[in-house]
Amino acid sequence: MPSAIENKQAQVEATLRIAPVVAVVVIDDLASAVPLARALVAGGIRAIEITLRTPVALDAIRAVAGEVEGAVVGSGTVLTPGDLRASERAGARFAVSPGATDSLIDAADASMLPWLPAAATAGEAMRLFERGYRFLKFFPAVPAGGVPLLRAWASPLPGIRFCPTGGITPATAPDFLASPNVVCVGGSWLSPKDLLRAGDWKKIEELARAAAALKAAA
Repeated sequence: MPSAIENKQAQVEATLRIAPVVAVVVIDDLASAVPLARALVAGGIRAIEITLRTPVALDAIRAVAGEVEGAVVGSGTVLTPGDLRASERAGARFAVSPGATDSLIDAADASMLPWLPAAATAGEAMRLFERGYRFLKFFPAVPAGGVPLLRAWASPLPGIRFCPTGGITPATAPDFLASPNVVCVGGSWLSPKDLLRAGDWKKIEELARAAAALKAAA
């Protein structure tokens, strides 16, 4: 019978395989959360990571979880066990961190919420793999080494699949997605601040549609 971490990793995998891009969004205005999520879902991007970087982030997760059919909403920038618990209470279906600490790993093991921790080095990836994490965020993807580093890891770390995030653009996303150990990428380009301020949901839907048409190798 699969262990608890195996079950949660299966849920993480299912979320990452919904589309080749996970939308990474920062919500400053709570009123924009639901229409933004609806535009992303309409364009084919259903996995939406709302980062815990603003005072309204948890309320935004709660609103999207309750009002946007088809959205799989998660929390990002989860730094502490408290962030993880708050995300779960808000209705997040997954959580994402820019790294991993012992206390956060322990909290994630005890939580029902599927968690995607990040690694920027082979040692960090190995440590998380040892704890049962087969799916990791690679962050910050471009500054940490980008596609060449990911491809260098493919043979020595065959059991790990990555979601690279950080510095990726529509132009570079296909190169990341072509790497055999990449399951999807995280993209902040789907919700630029100027479009959010303007409420241009049609343009955001178009960006989402183009992202959903990309292809992942893994």
